[in-house]
Amino acid sequence: MTNGGVDRAIECTGNVQAMISAFECVHDGWGVAVLVGVPSKDAEFKTHPVNFLSERTLKGTFYGNYKPRTDLPKVVEQYMNGELELEKFITHKVPFSEINKAFEYMLKGESIRCIISMEE
Repeated sequence: MTNGGVDRAIECTGNVQAMISAFECVHDGWGVAVLVGVPSKDAEFKTHPVNFLSERTLKGTFYGNYKPRTDLPKVVEQYMNGELELEKFITHKVPFSEINKAFEYMLKGESIRCIISMEE
């Protein structure tokens, strides 16, 4: 279907099998797979070594590689100007005393973003 593989594959689920599939479907020589999703702490990524020897590239990104000092002020400005709708990405709100619940939501894939309130 792709005549040898795709140029770019992006995985966003955190499912290790999807990560492996993304890497294994990129084109030999120049294909790049970018892993965005956060896998469970016990997950293992296994693929045949020839997938690396055929010059495929595997990259990961954490929080989109934002640079807090320069990028966050821009995001805040966009939000304050009404140009960015952040509320639709917030799926849960928990008090600080239940912070472990926020981690459970994340690890189970039940949350996009969770607000942790410092007030009870």
